[in-house]
Amino acid sequence: MSDAPDRTGGRGPNRRALVAGATAIAAAAVAVPVAVRAHRAEDGAHVPAAVTPSPAARRGGPRAEHRPNILLVLTDDQPKETDWALRRTLDWLGRDGVAFDRAHANTPLCAPSRASVMSGRYAHHHGVLDTRHPAHLDQRTTVQRHLREAGYRTGLFGKYLNFWRPADNPPHFDEWLLQEPVAYTNGHYNDQGTVRTVPGYSTTVIRNRALAFMERSRTDPRPWFAYVAPRAAHELNIPEERYAYTRVPEWDGRPSVRETGRADKPPFLRAARHSFAEGRALRARQLRTLLSVDDAMRDFRDKLRELGRLDNTLVLFTSDHGLCWGDHGWLRKSVPYRPSLEVPFLMSWPAGGLARGSRDDRLTGHVDIAPTLLAAAGVTPDTPHDGHSLLDPRNDREHLLAEWWWNRQDKVPIHTWASYVGKGEQYTEYYRGRLGADGRARGTREVLFREYYDLRADPYQLTNLLYGADAERETRLRIPELSRRLRAAAAGG
Repeated sequence: MSDAPDRTGGRGPNRRALVAGATAIAAAAVAVPVAVRAHRAEDGAHVPAAVTPSPAARRGGPRAEHRPNILLVLTDDQPKETDWALRRTLDWLGRDGVAFDRAHANTPLCAPSRASVMSGRYAHHHGVLDTRHPAHLDQRTTVQRHLREAGYRTGLFGKYLNFWRPADNPPHFDEWLLQEPVAYTNGHYNDQGTVRTVPGYSTTVIRNRALAFMERSRTDPRPWFAYVAPRAAHELNIPEERYAYTRVPEWDGRPSVRETGRADKPPFLRAARHSFAEGRALRARQLRTLLSVDDAMRDFRDKLRELGRLDNTLVLFTSDHGLCWGDHGWLRKSVPYRPSLEVPFLMSWPAGGLARGSRDDRLTGHVDIAPTLLAAAGVTPDTPHDGHSLLDPRNDREHLLAEWWWNRQDKVPIHTWASYVGKGEQYTEYYRGRLGADGRARGTREVLFREYYDLRADPYQLTNLLYGADAERETRLRIPELSRRLRAAAAGG
C-alpha cells in the first residue's frame, strides 16, 4: 500500500493541436496597447522609462482591468517526467490550457536561463553567461520593467538571480520576498528592503507571500504580474516534513541512463561515472520537493477563483532547465542532451482563447516567455527579443539555439558548446574556451568535438552519427550547412 498523498484529477485530453482561437488571442493582446519608450540621462546612466499610452488608452478605454493578470511560476532544476508530483497542476493547467511538448531552456544553467526568461534574449545577448555575474543583465530589458511601466503591479517571490546581493532590491518590482542564497528551510530573504531570516519551509513561505500579493487585488484595480520562483527541485533536495518519506513510483530508467558505450561522446562525458542508482535516488528527492509546489499551485488556483480572476489570469508554469538522472553517466545539467535542455511548460488563459486541454509541439524556448507575456498585456517592448509570442499560432520555427560556457564553477572541463536543435535533429559543436573571472567569454572557439543526432530515430541520443564519419556522410547529413547556421545563430542571430 502506498503512503503517497491522495491526488485527484488528471491530465487534459492528449490531443495534438496548435493554439486555437487566434482571433480572440489577438483581440486580447491588443486590448490596451502601450508603447514603452526609454531614455537616458545625459551622463549615460539609466533612468526610468516613460510610458506612452496608446490613443485608445488616452481616450479612457478599454479599462486596465481587461488586461490579464500574469502568474509566472518558475521551478528550479525540474526536468520532464515529473508529472506524478504535479497532479493538481496538471489538472488545472493541462485541462484548462496548453502543454508545450518541445519546450527548452536556451542555456541549461540557472542564472543565464532566468535572465533569458526575463529578457526574451539568448545568453550571448543578455550577457549573463554564468551564475556569478547577475549585474550583466540590463534591467531595462526585463519583462517586469515593461509591465510595471505599462501600469502593472509587479511582485517577485523566491529566487531571482544567483549571487544577487541580498541587500540590493530587485529593480522594477513593487513587492518582493527575494531569497538569496536559496535554502529550503529558514531562508535568508530581502523582504521589502529588509534582509532577515524567515522561518519555515521556503515553498510555503513563498506561496503565502504570493497569495497575499494576489489578495491585494481586492483593493488595487491594477492588473498584476507575479514572478514566483521556489527552490524546488534543486539539490540538495530537502522535502517538506510531511513528504519526507513519501513513496514515489518505481523508475526503471531509460536507454540513455543504461547506456554502456560512450566512445562517441565528448571526452568529459566519457569519464562520467554516475550510476542508474544515483539517478533514481535524485529523481525520488526531486519528486518529494515538488509535491509542495503542487500544493502551492492548488492554492493559487483557489485564490484566483475566489477573487473572480481565474479566467483572465495568464498562468505559465515551467522550469529554468532540466536535469540528467544518470543519462550518459551524467547527474547534472550543463550538457546539450534532452533531459538537460527540455522542460515542462504549461500555459493557461481561458479569457485569451487558449485551446483547452491541448498540446502544442512547436519548438519553444525560454526566450519566448517575455514576448508572450508582453503580447498578452498589449505592451510593445522597446528592446529586442530573440523569441516570439506563443499566443500567435503562426509563430513557429525550424530550429532553436542552445548554448553553454565552461565557467569557473566547474574545475573539470565541460567545454563551451553551442547546439542547433531542430524539429527532428540536433547538431552540437564543442569549443576551446572558457569564461574569465569577469564572466566574459575567452578562447578561440576552435572546434574540439561535434555531435549529430537523428532525434526521430534516436530520441535518447545514443548514437552520434558524426563519430567516425567521413566527408561523404557529413555531406549527406548536411553538416557544413548546419555548422554555418549554428555559427550565425551563436554569433548574434
